[in-house]
Amino acid sequence: METLHIHAEKLTTKHYIGLLIAIITITFTFISYFKSQLSTISVGIIVILMVLILLLMIKLMNTPSVSFTLSFMHCQYHSRYGGWTTTWYNIADIGHATLGTQGWYTPLPWIGIRLTNYDDFIDSICPRVASRILLEQRVLLVMALKSQPNSAYLLEDMLFDDSPFITSNGEQFRGLQAMLANRMRYNRIFFGFDFFIADDVIDRPITDFIGLLRRYKAAA
Repeated sequence: METLHIHAEKLTTKHYIGLLIAIITITFTFISYFKSQLSTISVGIIVILMVLILLLMIKLMNTPSVSFTLSFMHCQYHSRYGGWTTTWYNIADIGHATLGTQGWYTPLPWIGIRLTNYDDFIDSICPRVASRILLEQRVLLVMALKSQPNSAYLLEDMLFDDSPFITSNGEQFRGLQAMLANRMRYNRIFFGFDFFIADDVIDRPITDFIGLLRRYKAAA
């Protein structure tokens, strides 16, 4: 399959409305404050300038950015903090993350990825991205423990577990790498996946994106 670049949407309708309201509010506040000192022409110029600023802000904030690159060999994630990459061969499963409570399963706005082994993934990931994963995805463990009040695990032990981690290939991770590996292990216990992709970095519904990833994996 040919290489595909995924561009995440930066602005939605609510963002446009929010920006418009903010610009209008600032404009009328400015005009009201200086109305006794401004001529009609000056007011018109201010309004035009504010509209231009609004359009410039929309253009800058909505500039397409590549969030994923899918090729016949690998899946690669991009962000301003860095990224991660994994071969399709190393991906064991791709699915919609769900939270189970007393036999009921609630879909979450996350795509789950389960790896065959952690070695290459953790070796290649940059520290900033590893930190972001630990911070942004900790809410999932919080939700999992709340849904299982009798769990033998303690939240603080899982969130900050930096004990040395030995992979199936005998490689040992320490520090931030160990913390990420341990977090992935806990994620697998509670959700069946190692790490997750949030729905705000993809360009289509979760089910469609999962289908896309699975097609690339099947063709690899």
